[in-house]
Amino acid sequence: SRHRERVTRALAAGLALIVLILGAAGCVDRSVPAGDVADRPVRVTTTTNFITDLAAQIGGDRVHVTGLMGPGVDPHLYKASAGDVSSLRGADIIFYGGLELEGRMGDLLDAMARTRPTVAVTRDIPEGRLRSTGDAGGHHDPHVWFSVPLWREAALTTAEAYAELDPTHAAGYRARADAYVRRLDELDAWTRRQIAAIPPTSRVLVTSHDAFGYLGAEYGMEVVGIQGTSTATEATTADIERVAELLADRRVKAVFVESSLPRQTIDAVLAAAADRGQSTVVGGELFTDAAGDSGTPEGTYIGMVRHNIRLIHDGLR
Repeated sequence: SRHRERVTRALAAGLALIVLILGAAGCVDRSVPAGDVADRPVRVTTTTNFITDLAAQIGGDRVHVTGLMGPGVDPHLYKASAGDVSSLRGADIIFYGGLELEGRMGDLLDAMARTRPTVAVTRDIPEGRLRSTGDAGGHHDPHVWFSVPLWREAALTTAEAYAELDPTHAAGYRARADAYVRRLDELDAWTRRQIAAIPPTSRVLVTSHDAFGYLGAEYGMEVVGIQGTSTATEATTADIERVAELLADRRVKAVFVESSLPRQTIDAVLAAAADRGQSTVVGGELFTDAAGDSGTPEGTYIGMVRHNIRLIHDGLR
């Protein structure tokens, strides 16, 4: 049974690669017809589900959006399937996070960009507002959505990309973007009030990986990730001991698990903190690299942020 599963996975990966190579070479007929999209819905393919939500909010009834990644999916490690390649090839426009968020899909997205608009929603954020990961490659932290003002920039980028593709309906895209930005401004103000209600000495957010740096910088919190900004790296024993020591020194009452990551690392830190006499609990599960289930408030970007901030507010107070 395991052998059959390995063979099936290998065949699927091989098929995806063949389709991609042939498509890039022009050997497969492109599924997207040339010409104007004004008289039909715009076909959109997205990566993470909160980008899917963004594309739908701005696109409205002009678009049909297909998301590749659902709730609980880690985009850092995600590998495209043959079905994903088909969805990408059938799109009029593709939206993705960029800044190497979709690390293993980089070559595929580059190939798609040769034949259709392939838009990183982070592309217009000024470099000076991006956080460095501190690695030797000079990369930027891709988790910009935890700063609501930066996600505001992503919304405007999305609207302009739609308007360029579908100029007949440009006014509608911009109007929906304006309405959505007003909701983001309200979310930003609410978030600031919630964080301000946490005593300053308790504003220490400990999570499995370093996904909340933008939240910390924007809203005045100290953020501690057990591992780095990408889940492609693993926490070491030294990482666990370092964070356990911080919990004990700062008397941190709660840490948080992440919806797209297993909790073993957090449990190891809690055990190490207990050995130091510090009783710390799990304050809840935060959405990090994926939003919640479709059809729930947490399945939207705004609902995801509200869920996270409520848990942080309640856990750290």
